[in-house]
Amino acid sequence: MTEAQRHLSDEAIRADARVDLLLIADMVQRNARVLDVGCGDGTLLRLLSEQRGVDARGMELSQRGVNDCVAKGLSVIQGDADVDLQDYPDDGFDYVILSQTLQATRHPRRVLEHMLRIGRHAIVSFPNFGHWRIRTQLMFKGRMPVTENLSYTWYDTPNIHFCTIRDFVGLVNDIGARIERGVALDRYGAPVRVNAPWWVWNMFGEQGVFLLKRKD
Repeated sequence: MTEAQRHLSDEAIRADARVDLLLIADMVQRNARVLDVGCGDGTLLRLLSEQRGVDARGMELSQRGVNDCVAKGLSVIQGDADVDLQDYPDDGFDYVILSQTLQATRHPRRVLEHMLRIGRHAIVSFPNFGHWRIRTQLMFKGRMPVTENLSYTWYDTPNIHFCTIRDFVGLVNDIGARIERGVALDRYGAPVRVNAPWWVWNMFGEQGVFLLKRKD
């Protein structure tokens, strides 16, 4: 592959990726060892492998997702974050990533603790249930909200533990981890004002992306 073809391929990969995945990729150092938990169809793994040169591994619950990843030449196994993370050794990776999956786990705290045990860093992205649109739907419609980031109805959603950005920050403090970088993204994928108070992110961020490190 020529340099021009490689550049076009990289641009195509970035164009297909969600904004939060691009942000996550930028948080990962080059040539790192990465485990992507709940890796879906492998979009992030491919992005990390081809643009950051990482040793990328994945875990995915659905067989369809695993098949999609394997078809792309990615190293992915089928597994459940709630059950299988406990089998990974301490410090086996530099980064453990959980993208838009925390709210679908049965034991979010336990999952996050395992991530910080397995990896030197953890990166988590999640939909913010404290966003003003969600609050407005609950207030004026009296029904569970349906938004672009939370597109399921209440009776068929895989999400069982919704949280706000403030809730997540509280959990990070409870488990004794440190936030190295945090970003709240609005509905267009643009960062909400940097260094804003938590209530601003909680009100106007549709999703949060956080880079964490365990305290020594």
